[in-house]
Amino acid sequence: MIHINAKIIGTKQNLEGMELCLQVDELGIIKPLLSKKLGDEVEIGIEDGRRITPAQRRKVYATLNDIAQHTGYTPEAAKQVMKVEHMLRVKCTEMFSLSDCSISTAKEFINTLMDYALREGIILTDLALERTDDIDTYLYQCLKYRRCCICGKAADLHHVDAVGMGRDRTSIDDSMMLKAALCREHHTIAHQKGWSRFSAQYKVYGIRYMDPPGKGSK
Repeated sequence: MIHINAKIIGTKQNLEGMELCLQVDELGIIKPLLSKKLGDEVEIGIEDGRRITPAQRRKVYATLNDIAQHTGYTPEAAKQVMKVEHMLRVKCTEMFSLSDCSISTAKEFINTLMDYALREGIILTDLALERTDDIDTYLYQCLKYRRCCICGKAADLHHVDAVGMGRDRTSIDDSMMLKAALCREHHTIAHQKGWSRFSAQYKVYGIRYMDPPGKGSK
């Protein structure tokens, strides 16, 4: 999932609902997305002025402590480093405070923390699944970095949409198939239980993910 800043510049009522006209400055990101056949549905978050919640703050500081333990930084130093990491990720130039930032800023900062932890292979003291504040982005990050969406260990791609017995996985286009990143252990459990039971137990689901050129799924 990619988050893009936009401004609502117009609305129009139609028979099916409300049409929004958005002004987007990041055309360099939008154009490649529009050229891919990824569907026409998007999720829109509206900044409503609410402040960071206690639950979000607990997730932030627990994850910062894990990052500090892994990197050797003090928790305070890890916080400052990750704030800069976040500003670079979302292309923001304004510093923010975890004491009174908005809910959406806190959510995006948690996404940055999870992205860093998954990229660096940091095994959190709690299940990463319980640390995220944005399950869609988290599942995408797990697929991107090949980290199990349940435990955070190294993972392969699990095709929720069955590829089928005897088919050559290297020769089929699976870009529109639903997938989840699972380690060997949880991959086996998913096959034993069946995806419906596994998904209901762990509260995860498959999403569409396209590998970058040169990187194939297993």
